[in-house]
This record gives sequence, structure tokens and C-alpha cells, in this order.
Amino acid sequence: MSAYAQLAKLPQPKLREVAIGPLLRRVVEFETRIQVKLLPGPEITIQADGDQLEQLLINIIRNAVDAGLETGSGDVCVSWTKNSQLEITVEDNGPGLAGTANLFVPFFTTKPKGSGIGLVLSRNIAEAHGGSLNLENKKTGHGCIARLRLPLM
Repeated sequence: MSAYAQLAKLPQPKLREVAIGPLLRRVVEFETRIQVKLLPGPEITIQADGDQLEQLLINIIRNAVDAGLETGSGDVCVSWTKNSQLEITVEDNGPGLAGTANLFVPFFTTKPKGSGIGLVLSRNIAEAHGGSLNLENKKTGHGCIARLRLPLM
């Protein structure tokens, strides 16, 4: 019930300037089970709620590390680009997604100790910022790619 309450009470983002490079460097350092590779990207600042974006990024990086550790590869790579929008990608070499139909359904989880709230909350945060969060299997090899797209305001 507490997980549902967290999901239902997501506050509106408090927009302020957020420098993406420093945010990603900080979030990558939170993961201590493996060293997450952070590829350099453009120095860019967007209008966003830094705390909410941090939570979103922690969730998808944690999921990527879990997947990588499941297969023993442990490789996770985070990168970002700027075109008409900001795109942050998190790639892992885990087993990939068995199915995508229930990924963003509240309380659906494939993890023994999962709550089924992390991806739903993450997508809600992305959408509250006018963006999107999608997951897909890699076209070649094993693994998954999470793509967070946010508008440049």
C-alpha cells in the first residue's frame, strides 16, 4: 500500500535549472555493485525537477545493473545526446525483456523482492516533465535499452 501511495501522490515537478552532466555523474556514483560506464555527452541544462529526475535515473540504472548481474556480464552504460530533445540512454547486457506488455503496469514485477512500482513511477516522472520513458530489447546481442526523452525548454 505504501508503494501505491507513493505512486498516487507524485507531486508536480518543481522546475529549476538542472545540469545533466553533473546529475548523471552523481547518480552513476550511487551504484556500488558494479562500475557503471558513463559516456561523455554535451553540457546541457534543462528546466526540470532534479530530485524527481534523480529518482527516475536511480530506478532505471538499478534495473539495468540487476539485469547485468543476472547474466554475469554486469556491463551497464549510460549516455546522453541532444537533438530536438534530450535523450538519456541506459544500456545493459542482461537477458533482455521477456515481454513488454506489463512493464508499466502497477505492481507487475518479475523480481522476487520487487514492488512493481519503480518503472511506473519513473514513467510518470518522465511524463510529468513532458517527456517519455521506453524500454526495448537491443537489436543485436543480449540486453535492454532504456530511453528517457525530455524536452529542451
